[in-house]
Amino acid sequence: MTSIDLNADLGEGFGHWTLTDDERLLSVVTSANVACGFHAGDAPTMRRVCELAAARGVRIGAQVSYRDLAGFGRRAMDVPPAELTAEVAYQIGALEVFARAAGTRVAYVKPHGALYNRVVRDEGQARAVVDGVVLADPTLPVLGLPGSRLLELAAKAGLPAVEEAFADRAYTDEGTLVARGQEGSLVTDPGAVLERSVDLARNGEVVALSGRRIEMRARSLCLHGDTPGAVDLARQVRDALEASGVRVEAFA
Repeated sequence: MTSIDLNADLGEGFGHWTLTDDERLLSVVTSANVACGFHAGDAPTMRRVCELAAARGVRIGAQVSYRDLAGFGRRAMDVPPAELTAEVAYQIGALEVFARAAGTRVAYVKPHGALYNRVVRDEGQARAVVDGVVLADPTLPVLGLPGSRLLELAAKAGLPAVEEAFADRAYTDEGTLVARGQEGSLVTDPGAVLERSVDLARNGEVVALSGRRIEMRARSLCLHGDTPGAVDLARQVRDALEASGVRVEAFA
């Protein structure tokens, strides 16, 4: 039977500000990308999400980012490689404290926002992220875009490289994500999201923004938690996958 993991970005609050419905999303997803304080999240939020995830058997991933709370980690930044390596390891270590306290462990690492897109092609930044993961734990899987420099370098470093796809984001013909500022970058029609989810899981393909079908084989499917109706849509995606014969389970 075909299987796929469902991951979502969680813990993206700060102080009294909240963005994602962590508790309800954790009833749907199998992996949680937890903000580690650099683009969102703070210590109490990280601890709470780890406890909720552990109680539900959801795998915990460190969602590492550039240090950019004001820009939610979506602004382009030039960080020296040695500094980025240290900051990636720092974020993983901070989340690991709360994961262990909850009786579990950090199970994987996924970059966020501008860093995620940068390491698709930028070898220097990708290598810095991989070095940071190795510094924190040389056994951790790395989640990223198929064909990215990040996954290539992770595999060379002996880290499990896990490919993911997005049902609610538009793709270029080259298999990269369409920039958020470009028209059509987000897929907002729920029916289209469900159809794309099943297509990705069962066929390893997705329709690009141009209308062309492209190969997109992935072991994990990302569901954005910061969009209106995110929880209900996530539940519909999981139901549609299971109804089509796809087993939903964590990759880590």
